[in-house]
Amino acid sequence: MKIVSTDKAPAAIGPYSQAITAGKTLYTSGQIPINPATGAIEAQGIAAQTEQVCKNLGEVLKAAGTDFSAVVKTTCFLADIADFAAFNEVYAKYFTSLPARSCVAVKDLPKCALVEVELIAHL
Repeated sequence: MKIVSTDKAPAAIGPYSQAITAGKTLYTSGQIPINPATGAIEAQGIAAQTEQVCKNLGEVLKAAGTDFSAVVKTTCFLADIADFAAFNEVYAKYFTSLPARSCVAVKDLPKCALVEVELIAHL
């Protein structure tokens, strides 16, 4: 196993890695919409927060030597399922290869984020 880390995505806010590779598989931790330059959630609304999450995931993928086309599965967490359609609009711009996906509403997300996404990619 190898830890994947980049300063172009938010640092872990707990005892975990941004991502791990195991063989030819990349597993990312969930990304919330933290701006890596400031360490804060600055984006307002589900669309802007989803955009930041996808940018963060893109940087982790890049650090692992891959991109969104290699993603095989995502798990998406929304603070409000009513945001599903707006979330999908932004998500669809990044995940054009249509990986398998689960998307659920949860009670709370870290730092009061509206969205969190984790993924699995083939390297």
